[in-house]
Amino acid sequence: MNDGSLDYGPDILAGFDLIIASIHSNLRMDEVKATSRLITAIENPHTRILGHPTGRLLLSRMGYPINHEKVIDACAANSVVIELNANPYRLDMDYTWIPYATKKGVKISINPDAHSTSGIDDIQYGVNVARKGMLLKSQCLNALSIEEFDGWINSK
Repeated sequence: MNDGSLDYGPDILAGFDLIIASIHSNLRMDEVKATSRLITAIENPHTRILGHPTGRLLLSRMGYPINHEKVIDACAANSVVIELNANPYRLDMDYTWIPYATKKGVKISINPDAHSTSGIDDIQYGVNVARKGMLLKSQCLNALSIEEFDGWINSK
């Protein structure tokens, strides 16, 4: 929502296995508004992953300006993973912020943003960006075993 709250109430959110919070509307914000909106979503106890943190579309739409350090620090404080959106038109989070995130103990999830079955192949672009950002296997949510992932899902 415009204030950073999630679209559903706590009772409905509690029924989901995984909540990825992303901004999809009202994208024209200054840095203070965008950062506040993201941090409110991150602080929701049901949020597990922050999706495409700046909302950018490469060669089409600049991302909204955010204070990356504050957003990453909020993710660290709330055990929220940050998505590296692998869609070649997004590649958001930017690779330059991966070292700061991992230094803060924030895991990265490489997600294809697939809107069809063919979109799963975009994961390769996210892996390349993650490598450029020096992401290690131990810092990547996707690299967990199924047992470890189930444990992560059930840990919050």
